[in-house]
Amino acid sequence: MKRTNKDGNKSHTKKPHIESSTMAVPNVEIKYNKIFINNEWVDAVSGKTFPTINPCTEEKICDVAEGDKADVDLAVKAAREAFKRNSPWRTMDASCRGELLNKLADLIERDRAYLADLETLDNGKPRNISFAVDLHLVVKCYRYYAGWADKIQGKTIPIDGDFFCYTRHEPIGVCGQIIPWNFPLLMQAWKLGPALAAGNTIVMKPAEQTPLTALYIAQLIKEAGFPPGVVNLVPGYGPTAGAAISEHMDIDKVAFTGSTEVGKIIQQAAGRTNLKNVTLELGGKSPHVVFDDCDLKQAVELCHFGLFFNQGQCCIAGSRVFVQDTVYDEFVKLSTERAQKRSVGSPWDASNEQGPQVDKMQFDKIVELIESGKKEGASLKCGGSRHGDKGYFIQPTVFSDVTDNMRIAQEEIFGPVMQILKFSSMEELIERANNTAFGLGAAVNTSSLDRALEFSHGVRAGTVWVNCFDNFTAAAPFGGYKMSGAGRELGEYGLTQYSEVKTVMIKIPKKNT
Repeated sequence: MKRTNKDGNKSHTKKPHIESSTMAVPNVEIKYNKIFINNEWVDAVSGKTFPTINPCTEEKICDVAEGDKADVDLAVKAAREAFKRNSPWRTMDASCRGELLNKLADLIERDRAYLADLETLDNGKPRNISFAVDLHLVVKCYRYYAGWADKIQGKTIPIDGDFFCYTRHEPIGVCGQIIPWNFPLLMQAWKLGPALAAGNTIVMKPAEQTPLTALYIAQLIKEAGFPPGVVNLVPGYGPTAGAAISEHMDIDKVAFTGSTEVGKIIQQAAGRTNLKNVTLELGGKSPHVVFDDCDLKQAVELCHFGLFFNQGQCCIAGSRVFVQDTVYDEFVKLSTERAQKRSVGSPWDASNEQGPQVDKMQFDKIVELIESGKKEGASLKCGGSRHGDKGYFIQPTVFSDVTDNMRIAQEEIFGPVMQILKFSSMEELIERANNTAFGLGAAVNTSSLDRALEFSHGVRAGTVWVNCFDNFTAAAPFGGYKMSGAGRELGEYGLTQYSEVKTVMIKIPKKNT
């Protein structure tokens, strides 16, 4: 295994000050860009690297070690060794696992400002969102699962005969985890928190678009005192490093967040190899409903937030906005005005609500789908084009007169493009809301409790928000129906995804009297 300097630093650690036609990017120190195996920083076995790009400037931030199958093999070997019976990790008291997770949360809080800078540099999301929203939820997630570590309990079961029967919840083993680029720090926490609380070991692949914060967290894991091999990070591409994780015979579970297309590939890989346990959190095309009895101005703001937050790069985005016919025209007018006021530009400027899309591939996909909306007859109310001449910025876009069969109403756009559809009755609404391959989330705006409950119980989605949107807590499970995934993340339900249930029966001998 090729070694780098022991702290994993680049030979030059300062990102040069970049000037572009659109903005100046602050200096952000790049500390870790290698592969993290067995608490050591190493080069890729192949010696290859890949660039991570600043989406604001379209320029390279740095090169990152490109892991592939050979590196995944080494990471799995380290994780398997750390999971061995009588290893330091396996013999550690459950309460001590919780203490390590809390220590990791402490270190993240200590370095919160730096992590927010790094997240914004690599991902493009507004820096104030990185700091105040994402990192707040990251710390909450680790602390939530730290509290669970010594509360994972089995049951005693009364069975017939002279037997003592009980269950144990044991860690699954080596878990392969593949995280996306839209919330790099948060999705890492959603994966690591429950897996580590339950006592598993990890081989994680961060998204190739945004590897830098995940790698920095690896160093904090080492600093917190986790034993070598418990957490290993292998940056690389999906078809190589990701595929190696999905197909690996010594990985016991795969957890993936990302597109439905890749989720299918991962499930197929698990099926043709060792039938490893699979948890998938995939795409969505979530209905966001506006009834005529709601507070319309509040609904406009909630629908705007539900679609445009994080540049529209949310699997849970309320991307099919269904508005009752009696208030449709007014809603379209107000939503168009709100989108036109949305500030787009440098994510380092706190006055901007929207930064760039993550990369050129996403940018091109969004632009192509916008063009399809125009061609298929939707009414473009605002936006519809690139913003500026540098970086992957797209104007906030609103379409009205959208019909169910249009591509923009069927496909996950994953960008700042709102589609507004008209409905008349509850029965029609529920049928149309469910007429999709997805089932991740839904929301409804109404002053009627009866309407809220009827819709909430009728829609086939993993999460339903009533008069709110994107409210997340580590305690509440998250996941989807249908092609939006399998299994749940967060809460106690998420914790159960990382445990095997073992039944033990003990014969109680009868004594002669």
